[in-house]
Amino acid sequence: MFRHMVTTESELRELLGSPSQRAIKKDVAVLDEHCRAFIARSPFLLLATASAKGRCDVSPKGDAPGFVRVLDDRHLVIPDRPGNRRLDGMKNLLQNAHVGTIFLIPGREETLRVNGRASIVRDAEILESLTAHDKRPLVAIGVEVEECFFHCPKAFRRSGLWEPERWPDRAALPSMARVLFDQVHPAGKTVEEYERESEESLKRTLY
Repeated sequence: MFRHMVTTESELRELLGSPSQRAIKKDVAVLDEHCRAFIARSPFLLLATASAKGRCDVSPKGDAPGFVRVLDDRHLVIPDRPGNRRLDGMKNLLQNAHVGTIFLIPGREETLRVNGRASIVRDAEILESLTAHDKRPLVAIGVEVEECFFHCPKAFRRSGLWEPERWPDRAALPSMARVLFDQVHPAGKTVEEYERESEESLKRTLY
């Protein structure tokens, strides 16, 4: 499929160049006041993990702003809210502690990257502090920060992600329930029934 590939860093640098001093110096090893302020206002993040064999996974995490708790300048915790129980990311963490996260704030074109080492934690006082809608998470993901830095707005400017006038018509793609109906082939149900039941289940198991 691909015939001409870059295989060395020297070739990559020759093509794309080297980072500026600003891009290098912005990489810090602690959650300073700016990182903390961004995390406190972020309702959504992406968590990247990889297994010992290199199998990668990126999982979305979201809740009300402030759902991620910063413990100190080197540690934060992410609550595990109810999901589909595949546990792809957490299974990876049992083999490889390295994680990468990107925090987003709606309407803001900058994002915050936080990388480090993670573990699955059960500390009662931490889990209690992560309670939402009277539901305490069973576990949380604790991250020891190794590096963090802000990304520039270019990706958001190019994509127009926060510009409603550039959003596609929702009817251009089928709902997730309709996609799953075609993939799973649930017996004895119509598409409409499956779609309705999926929405009811989503509301019932949100927390």
